[in-house]
Amino acid sequence: MSENLSPSRNRAFFIAGLGVALLIAVFLSPFASKNPDGLDRVSQDLKFDHKAAEDAPARKLPFAHIFDEYALKGVPEAVATPLAGLAGTLATFGLAWGIGKLVVRGSGSSSKDEQASPDSEPSDQPLD
Repeated sequence: MSENLSPSRNRAFFIAGLGVALLIAVFLSPFASKNPDGLDRVSQDLKFDHKAAEDAPARKLPFAHIFDEYALKGVPEAVATPLAGLAGTLATFGLAWGIGKLVVRGSGSSSKDEQASPDSEPSDQPLD
């Protein structure tokens, strides 16, 4: 198999995966349950939901004023959740892609050094 097909196959795989994730985030998120999620439900069942911090550290983050629960603030309610899903999916994909590029770049430099001189024989002399 040709090595030239590998990058294009990887690119197609990532684009298809991102596309599916975006379709799910945008078109299925409005159908999500309005009931409390796992931790909220447990805190309500065990009667400690009133102990939640009013001034939580997460609310001090720069983007905390843009998102409210699972919706985007300042836009019509009908599109607030799909837009939040779109933004969250793109942010998560971007972070994962960036970290992946850094990891691959870091591990690729040592293998390039080893491949630079495939003809040279290993030396029996100790390194100083």
